[in-house]
Amino acid sequence: MEPVHGSNAGDQNGVGAPRCLYFLLYFSLILLIFLYVHALIRMGRRRRRRRLPPCPPRLPLLGNLHQLGEVPHVSFRSLSDKYGPLMHLQLGQAHALVVSSAEAAREVLKTRDLSFCSRYPFIASERFSYGGMDIGLAPYSEAWRQLRKLATLELFSARRVQSFRPVREEEVRVLVGEVRRAGGRPVNLSEMMLCLFNNITCREVFGERCSGEGECRRSRFHELVLEAIRLLGGFCAGDFFPSMEWLNVLTGSHRRLEKAFGDMDRLMEEEIAAHSGSHGSGRGFASTSSASFIDLLLHLRQKSDLGFPLSTEHVKGILMDFFLAGSDTSAASVEWAMSELIRNPTVMQKAQDEVRGAVAGEEVEESDLPKLQYLKLVVKEVLRLHPPASLLPARECREDCEVHGYEVPAKTMVYVNVWAIHRDPGYWEEPETFRPERFEGSSVDYKGQHFQYLPFGAGRRSCPGMALGVAALELALASLLYSFDWKLPEGVSKEDLDMAESFGIVSHRKTPLILVATPRVLYNLHNC
Repeated sequence: MEPVHGSNAGDQNGVGAPRCLYFLLYFSLILLIFLYVHALIRMGRRRRRRRLPPCPPRLPLLGNLHQLGEVPHVSFRSLSDKYGPLMHLQLGQAHALVVSSAEAAREVLKTRDLSFCSRYPFIASERFSYGGMDIGLAPYSEAWRQLRKLATLELFSARRVQSFRPVREEEVRVLVGEVRRAGGRPVNLSEMMLCLFNNITCREVFGERCSGEGECRRSRFHELVLEAIRLLGGFCAGDFFPSMEWLNVLTGSHRRLEKAFGDMDRLMEEEIAAHSGSHGSGRGFASTSSASFIDLLLHLRQKSDLGFPLSTEHVKGILMDFFLAGSDTSAASVEWAMSELIRNPTVMQKAQDEVRGAVAGEEVEESDLPKLQYLKLVVKEVLRLHPPASLLPARECREDCEVHGYEVPAKTMVYVNVWAIHRDPGYWEEPETFRPERFEGSSVDYKGQHFQYLPFGAGRRSCPGMALGVAALELALASLLYSFDWKLPEGVSKEDLDMAESFGIVSHRKTPLILVATPRVLYNLHNC
């Protein structure tokens, strides 16, 4: 009997202990869920006492997260059609206000702009902004106000935008040469646009190309930028369940974020060291028309009369902004423009006739752009149907306030659904139709004064670099229309062209745009 007794004792030590451990784990998990649900119920009771905007039915724990869908701005419009232009959503433990009308957008972005001008502190945003040391992602503060003023007066002034004209023209020339060398074979225009605008941004920021000389190809740096953009636009559990931020470690998103940030940060450090070593204090660079943004910022960092301290972290944060908010948006806009034009041959022919009638030389120059009025209408219509950011980057309500009779609690994340506003039949006739003529004779522009049309936002958080982006966008599009005739690959009709979009901080096509280009003008290959 003793051996049997000993065997049972061994079983108790080898199996009973793990069973006890499993019981404790299950009990702890059930207790955690109970406490979480209890907290949500208490929070819900407090919120029900307030007059919040209408909210769709919610699930326990998830709230309305399950209703976001693959493309949230489309899901938001469907929900807003039922629940109204101001809608409250519970996204896990976070609460959001979705704005889907021009009137409500005016209230949030203009009338109560000061209450809504901060950024929501997403985990990836905090990391890539160096803890709020940039312009695009930082929360509202006096330091942010000074940086925004610096951007307006120094970084994106009309003089500074014009100083980069040679860069834009040279890089578009490289693009045209690359398309021509395809020799009538199908080209991946989506990929080419990403490379073009990444090289333009690299030269504006660092003073040198990221791709090889004379190439319009992806580079290692380009891959780093795309990974950072994917992380900024992706789902991170800790953003919606702050009490369970450990999920970021469990799912691997924390490791992926730290790697992407570390790679980008090392590159920024290397560039700052190289430019500091080459230029010392950077004296005189602010007045040099060819100065890159990094040289300008390093020069400004040395100035004693700047009015506020410009740290190395500020410099890195601003440089990061140029890549995360600059190159991808212009690439997406040209991609969508060519998509719409290939589906609307009459509009394409009209735009080509204008460009070819106005340009005298072998290539389009920026001095030709003021003559291209129909092209500007095309760009406006593209930005209406396909705004660079379908949802404006999320803001955070800084204080309890009221919008259109509804209460909005402090710390609420705020999404303005520009995509829905731009397709609202209350503001636009046949809103789903691509028709540039709708802007003919209209005073509506993209500078944030017309709230039915907000491709670059409005108020304190409007895009400060819109002029820089539009200049490159117009030149690239005009050059593609001037230099080539375009068609879909053999066997593909315009009705077959997939116009589905992917979701992220920038709205791209879900599938690459593949077109066939026939050169119109014989170029000197040496110059291409």
